[in-house]
Amino acid sequence: MSNDRGAASELIADKIASLGDWRGKTLARMRKLIKEADPDVLEEWKWMGTPVWSHDGIVCTGESYKSVVKLTFAKGASLKDPARLFNSSLDGNVRRAIDIREGEEVDATAFKALIREAIALNSAGKKAKAAKKAKA
Repeated sequence: MSNDRGAASELIADKIASLGDWRGKTLARMRKLIKEADPDVLEEWKWMGTPVWSHDGIVCTGESYKSVVKLTFAKGASLKDPARLFNSSLDGNVRRAIDIREGEEVDATAFKALIREAIALNSAGKKAKAAKKAKA
């Protein structure tokens, strides 16, 4: 597991390059949108090779499979999704995912709004924990 900003970002770039097909292009695009939505997002490399984007907690992970690039939002079930981007892991109580297949393109504006909402939820939770600790 690497939490060193530079090392993790490099590993993610290497992963994207190693895919070398539509999955690499898709993951690169989604990574760019995540960074546009939050320039302060922390890139991490966890669980034996999974790109993770965090801000006051995990925002989402980016996995690549043979037929899909999957972006899993750690607290996706708590997010509003008016554009209905979530199309996977819909039956769980916590996570939600966006599966992107070859040729599909996720709406950039709606995706960035989802990223910002996930960060706001993480930040609110962090502030609530800090306030609870201060009272104790």
